[in-house]
Amino acid sequence: MSGYLRSGIFLAPFHNLNENPTLAIERDMELVQHLDRLNYSEAWIGEHHSGGFEIIASPELFIAAAAERTRHIRLGTGVVSLPYHNPFMLADRMVQLDHMTRGRAMFGVGPGALVHDAMKIGIKAEQQRPRMDQALDVLVRLLRGESVTEKTDWYDLKDAQLQVPCYTQPVMEMAVAASRSPTGALAAGRHGIGMLSIGGTSPDAIKHHANNWRIYEEQARLNGHAAHRRNWRMVTLIHIAETREKARENVQHGIHAFRNYFNDVATFPIVPPDVEDPYTFFVETGAGCIGTPDDAIAYIENLLKGTGGFGAILELAHNWADWEQTKRHYELMARYVHPHFQDSRRLRIESYDFARDHHEEFGSQSRAAVQAAIDKHKAPKAAE
Repeated sequence: MSGYLRSGIFLAPFHNLNENPTLAIERDMELVQHLDRLNYSEAWIGEHHSGGFEIIASPELFIAAAAERTRHIRLGTGVVSLPYHNPFMLADRMVQLDHMTRGRAMFGVGPGALVHDAMKIGIKAEQQRPRMDQALDVLVRLLRGESVTEKTDWYDLKDAQLQVPCYTQPVMEMAVAASRSPTGALAAGRHGIGMLSIGGTSPDAIKHHANNWRIYEEQARLNGHAAHRRNWRMVTLIHIAETREKARENVQHGIHAFRNYFNDVATFPIVPPDVEDPYTFFVETGAGCIGTPDDAIAYIENLLKGTGGFGAILELAHNWADWEQTKRHYELMARYVHPHFQDSRRLRIESYDFARDHHEEFGSQSRAAVQAAIDKHKAPKAAE
C-alpha cells in the first residue's frame, strides 16, 4: 500500500486489579513520553468510570499533564463519552486544551462503551447513542464559533457561544469512535470529521469496519464533505519481540487478565469465553498479531488490503507484557515496522545500492586520484 501511515496508540488503559493505581497511571504517562521519543504520531486516551480495569476518568486532565512532558506526539481524547457531559462545558474545556497544547490536542468522541458507567448517572443504554448525536451536532457548531440555543431532556443551552476560538484553525481535529453499529460512521460522515475504528481487527471485524467506511463515505457525500482515508484510524492488537517464542513468552504476563476483563466486565468479549488459550486464539484467527517485526508488517499490510487503506494504525495499549518488554515492543515497532509504512528507508537503500553497484568504478577512480597526488608530490624531488 502506498502513502504515509501514521503510528499511535489507543490507551484505555488496561491495568490488572493487583496493581497500584497511582503507579499504573504514572506508567501510562511514562509510556506516552517513551512513544514521543520513538517518534510515534499520536496517543488517544480513554474515559471510564467503573469496572476497575480502565482507570483514567478524565482524558483531558491526562493530556494536559502529558503535553507538558512531551514535545511532538499529538494527544487525543479516546474518547470522551458525550452523554456524560454538558456539550457547552465540554467544548469550552477542549478549546482550552487546544490552546494549552498549541494544537496538539485532538477531540475524540463516542457514546460511552460501558453501560455501568452510564447507569451510575441515570442514563439508559438506549439513550447513549441518540444523546451522542445530539451533543455532537452542538459541539461542532460551538467549535466553529456559532451561538447555540437548544433545549433537550438533558441540557438547556441559551445563546451559548464560546468566548475563545480554537487554537487550531479553522477548528481542532475531531473523530468519532465507530465499532459494530453504524452510529459512529453516520455521525462522522455527517460532519466530515475523522473516524476511529475500534472493536478488533479479526477478519469479521475488518468486514464491519470496511462497511462502516462505505457508510462514512456516503454520509460525507450527502452532506457536502470529502471523505479522506487519512482521517480514518484503525485500532488493533499487536505485541512483538525479537522472536515468536519470545513474544509468546512475554504476553503470558497479562493476556489472561485482559481476556478475563472483556469476558467478565466489558461490553463485548474479544476472546470467546470457551477459549482457554488466548495466545493461540489471536494468532490462529488473525484477531491480533503476536510475533516478530516481520509478522507485524505482514499483519498491518493485510489490514490495509482488507479495508482499502486508512491513515493511522493505533495499537491498543493492552499491557500483555511486563513494563520492560512492553517498552521493547514499542521500540521494535518504531525501529523496524513503522519505516516500512512511512517510506523512510527507500532513499537510503537506493543510495546504498547505487554506491554498491558502482563500487569497483568509484574505487578505481579513488585509487587513481590518490596515486596521482602521490606522483605529483614526488615529481619535484625527482627533478632535483
